[in-house]
Amino acid sequence: MTLLSVLDQSPVIAGHTAADAIAATVELAQLADDLGYTRYWCAEHHGLLGVCNPCPEVMLARLGSVTKRIRIGSGGIMLPYYSPFKIAEQFLMLEALFPNRVDLGVGRAPGGDLRTAQAVAAGDYNRGELFAQQVQDLVGLMDGTLPKDNVASGVVLQPQIETRPQLWVLGSSDFGGMLAAQLGLRFSFAHFINAHFGHLVANAYRERFQPGHEAKPYLACAVFAICADTEQEAAALEKAVDLRRVQMALGLNAPVPSVEQGLAQEYGEREQLVIDREKPRSIIGTPESVTERLYALQERFAADELIVLTVAGSYAARLRSYELLAQAFQLSFQP
Repeated sequence: MTLLSVLDQSPVIAGHTAADAIAATVELAQLADDLGYTRYWCAEHHGLLGVCNPCPEVMLARLGSVTKRIRIGSGGIMLPYYSPFKIAEQFLMLEALFPNRVDLGVGRAPGGDLRTAQAVAAGDYNRGELFAQQVQDLVGLMDGTLPKDNVASGVVLQPQIETRPQLWVLGSSDFGGMLAAQLGLRFSFAHFINAHFGHLVANAYRERFQPGHEAKPYLACAVFAICADTEQEAAALEKAVDLRRVQMALGLNAPVPSVEQGLAQEYGEREQLVIDREKPRSIIGTPESVTERLYALQERFAADELIVLTVAGSYAARLRSYELLAQAFQLSFQP
């Protein structure tokens, strides 16, 4: 049985507010819990009008309280902004609230433009140069294996509980995969960002994995997908995705286009080149065509799990997409 999970960026669709987007995240998490998805991850972004969650750790506290069994986690925390000790505290608190249900996924991207990154980091954004050491410190904090010369060595880490969140490294290049392999951590490759050589990164991760925090490798592939009941509906939803890709390529900071905006938009040659270039990052269609491509992608990556990101021009269409996927993959609630 294929494990399916959810990655949610809390998209703000044109004509809706951030409050609407946050409410939609809560609704989707409850649906995913009922449908049998394995985990629900929230992404961290800053300064972008199309997405509205700058603090996954806060959102996760809400989601854990309105769900029953699904794992909840960050996909991911942008670690270069933060103290590993503080992140460990936050996620141990979540683990205390929701035992054996919490994932801590970390990445090194800014989750926004560099000017915003400097604002988030009070002018001291390190661009990820310290990321590898930060992840190593995080592992040491969770495992109680910090070296004695570490500034946090001997400091009481609260809350003191028996269980620990699952640790993941997230990435869209070989850097994240090699770091996860070196430290013996779970790894999630962002196919929705880089659709071209992820299977090679996945292979290298497995081949070079050294038992550490985890005894054996575990790989997830995070993919952008939209399922619709008909090809016509899928084509309409894809128009909004196309417009979003063009806006991002042009550096336009705007809400996610609605289906109506996507259908109304016309493109010149330059914009069409962007759309064609970005097509491999998305899997959009009916349940039959989408599941066929997802199974093929899972086989190519030899992935233990698929994590599905759906950003559609309609909140209702997003909910329906996850319902259709759950049916196609025969997910079921597992007590």
